[in-house]
Formats: sequence, structure tokens, C-alpha cells
Amino acid sequence: MARAVALLAIFVLAAPSVGAEALPQAEQDRLAHFVQQDCGSCHGLKMTGGLGSAITPEALEGHTVDGLTSIILDGIPGTAMPPWRPLLTEIEAQWIAEYLLEVSP
Repeated sequence: MARAVALLAIFVLAAPSVGAEALPQAEQDRLAHFVQQDCGSCHGLKMTGGLGSAITPEALEGHTVDGLTSIILDGIPGTAMPPWRPLLTEIEAQWIAEYLLEVSP
């Protein structure tokens, strides 16, 4: 029981800061699920790579939140990375970028 509480505390403390301030918990949960299911369909369910490259915090080292937000929103031309701008707001994409940099799904 104590281990479960400690793990939950670590997860809550590691949550992206933009989500804690700008997005309700239900939206954060929806976006975390989106990352796991939609991003995971190309980047692997553990985000360690597949059709798309690995997007673990270690693999993204050196990337900025702004840079990743742009990639999420606009995609990468000539690759399988689609633009998500039609489906995500900028704040949602920013939350996902922070989530990817801070929390290993």
C-alpha cells in the first residue's frame, strides 16, 4: 500500500506544469490516453519506437517544449508524422510536449 501511494505521489509531482495550471484533470487524463493510443500506434506503446522514432524523455533529450509543440501541431513533411493541428489546440500540444519530456508513459 505504501509503495502504491509513493508511486502515485511521484506521478502527480512529475505531471507537466502546463496541464496543472491550464487543463482540468479530466483533460490531462484524455491527453495521456491520446499519447498512449494515438502516438503509440506509430511510436510504439512504450514510446520506444516503431514506424516513428522513440519519444521517451531520454530520446527527446535536447528538444524544447516549443520545438516539440510545433512538431506535434505541424507534423514533419516527408515523414509519417502527421500534423495534429486540426485535432489539438496549441495548449493541448504543449501539454503533450511537456508530458513526453517529463513523464515516461
